[in-house]
Amino acid sequence: MRRVKFLALTAIAGLGIAASAPRTQAQVSIGIGVAPACPYGYFENPPYGCAPYGYYGPEWFSNGVFIGAGPWFHGPERFHGYVDNHYRPDHGYRGEYPRYGDRPHDGWHGSPEHFRGNERRDGHGHGHEEGHR
Repeated sequence: MRRVKFLALTAIAGLGIAASAPRTQAQVSIGIGVAPACPYGYFENPPYGCAPYGYYGPEWFSNGVFIGAGPWFHGPERFHGYVDNHYRPDHGYRGEYPRYGDRPHDGWHGSPEHFRGNERRDGHGHGHEEGHR
C-alpha cells in the first residue's frame, strides 16, 4: 500500500513539474531592470558581456549611442545589423573588452569607417553569415 501511495505521489509531482515547465514554442521577452552601461554594446547571447569596439557595425548606433542587443533590445521587429564575430571569445578573440560603466574613447562617433561585418544579426541572437560587406 505504501508503495502505491509513493508511486501515485511521484506521478502527481511529475505531472505538476511538467505542467509548470516553460513552453519553448513562443519566445517571451521580459525586461527587468536596466541594461548594463557598456560603451559599444553587448553580445546578443548569455552571459551578455560587453562586446569590444569593432564587433558591431554602424547600424547598431544612433548618433554614436549603441541602440541595443540582447534582452535589452526592443527595436523594430525586422531590424538587422552587421557584426564581425571574429571579436567573439568563442571564435578566438583574446583582446581587451570594455567593462560595465566604461565610456567610448575620445574621437569615436559610432561609425567605424572601415567596418567589415561577416554576419547579419537581428539583435536577439539570430542571424546568418553573409560574408564581408
